[in-house]
Amino acid sequence: MPDLTPLWLTLKVAATATALSLGVAVAFAWLVARRSFPGRELLDAVLTLPLVLPPTVLGYYLIVVWGRNGWLGGWLYQHLGVTLMFTWQGAVLAASVVSFPLLFKSARAAFEGVPAEYEQAARILGDAEFAVFWRITLPLAARGLLAGVMLAFARAMGDFGATLMVAGNIRGRTQTAALAVFDAVQAGDYSLANTLVVIMSFACVVILVMTNKLAARSQRGR
Repeated sequence: MPDLTPLWLTLKVAATATALSLGVAVAFAWLVARRSFPGRELLDAVLTLPLVLPPTVLGYYLIVVWGRNGWLGGWLYQHLGVTLMFTWQGAVLAASVVSFPLLFKSARAAFEGVPAEYEQAARILGDAEFAVFWRITLPLAARGLLAGVMLAFARAMGDFGATLMVAGNIRGRTQTAALAVFDAVQAGDYSLANTLVVIMSFACVVILVMTNKLAARSQRGR
């Protein structure tokens, strides 16, 4: 039976990365969608940048920031003895950054689709801004946010380049399914490669179908 350890690690990494990205993506998406300020589109571009950067370039940036001699990673290593390099947490870091733009862009579109009149009516009735967000904005944007979560999860599952540079390809520790497929093909183990490819392809198709259904329902609900 093929070793499915990389698949379970992939699910663990993707779920953790998506959860970590969610709060940050929602906060920035709401800020960009609902507030006007100088540099707003520049901020949007910077947050979307991981979507278009080559994976090796993105991995290099992560090493510069989070490596043992990096801006933040150096401090963590010197003061706490903690390093993210070549750990499954490093794979989570890479997957979070790679998948973040999909979640951010989906969340921004969802917030922009919420009629501003509903939010204004709640403010007139005395709701504070925090209450407006939780009672009006978030529920109305929920389908778009869920679609973004699913897309981000699928992207985190499939990352290769950034994960390889940050976490390495250590079997049983940091080897995700994408890395395992590469190794299996290199070694001529097509049984393992076929199994992982079929499972991941099926999962991604299911996620895309569900995302399309959510998008269609959101359009009908407007």
